[in-house]
Amino acid sequence: MLNLSAYVAHNALVEPARAKAQMWRLVIGVILIAGVFLLINQFLHQTLFTFLGAQTYAALTGADGSISQISMVFLLFSFGVLTLGVGVALKVAHARGLGEVLGNWQLCRQQFWAVLTILFLLNVVVLVLPPWDLGAPLVRNVQTVPWLIMLPFALLAIMVQVSAEEILFRGYLQQQLAARFRSPLVWLLVPSILFGWGHYRPEEAGENAQLIVLWSLAFGVLMADLTARAGTLGPAIAVHFMNNVVAILFISMPDSLSGLSLYLSPFTMADTQEVRAWLPVDFAMMVVSWLAARLALRR
Repeated sequence: MLNLSAYVAHNALVEPARAKAQMWRLVIGVILIAGVFLLINQFLHQTLFTFLGAQTYAALTGADGSISQISMVFLLFSFGVLTLGVGVALKVAHARGLGEVLGNWQLCRQQFWAVLTILFLLNVVVLVLPPWDLGAPLVRNVQTVPWLIMLPFALLAIMVQVSAEEILFRGYLQQQLAARFRSPLVWLLVPSILFGWGHYRPEEAGENAQLIVLWSLAFGVLMADLTARAGTLGPAIAVHFMNNVVAILFISMPDSLSGLSLYLSPFTMADTQEVRAWLPVDFAMMVVSWLAARLALRR
């Protein structure tokens, strides 16, 4: 049984969504988000192609198949269009402002930094404890100086990316569903299932694709729970940010998202046995991060 008393703070977060919580509005909102995202991205790419030329455009966006620091930063920043789409959907379909999905701004910011601080300390502890590799030596991907030069832009780009995803899934979708349905199972699971489905990459993960979807679904449920306990998106953004900083900037799998990583793992996402051996460890780290965030919030 879910302890609904732990979700009291969620009521204040959801309250602005109750006035216009009809399902047809949510459907229109989702269509608007998808439309804005696709149209603006199409316009942006066409404009860049026209003004930069085919070769520079391909290098910037990774359209030539390259995995570079620049193309990764561009990809992560492009998630800002998703936030814009959510803003349009909120305004048109629900007469709400984008800031409302974050919750009380001052509290959101305080909770973000409290959770980020404890997660930073947690990851430092994990870093200094054995084992110091993933079963085989890590592969150097980016040299230190170029990595440090790009680091500020990469951190900002990751913040844009994780904020966009949290605003969509734990913000817009979770809050609008919670305003319409009383059962937490609806607003905990539906956005998390969609979040997990968005991480389905069979072309890179092979037989592990479904397991990675399940991992993402579980992550979504924990972030939804954390948001409901906190009453703002701050903690979920902090956990998501720290998770992606580690996975994108420090140790990444050698796939299409590895351009910014200092090191590469000794196996790919499609290596069935190796990934399945490490997924329980990764899942345990996810749960520990969620518990650490709750400790920071005292909830």
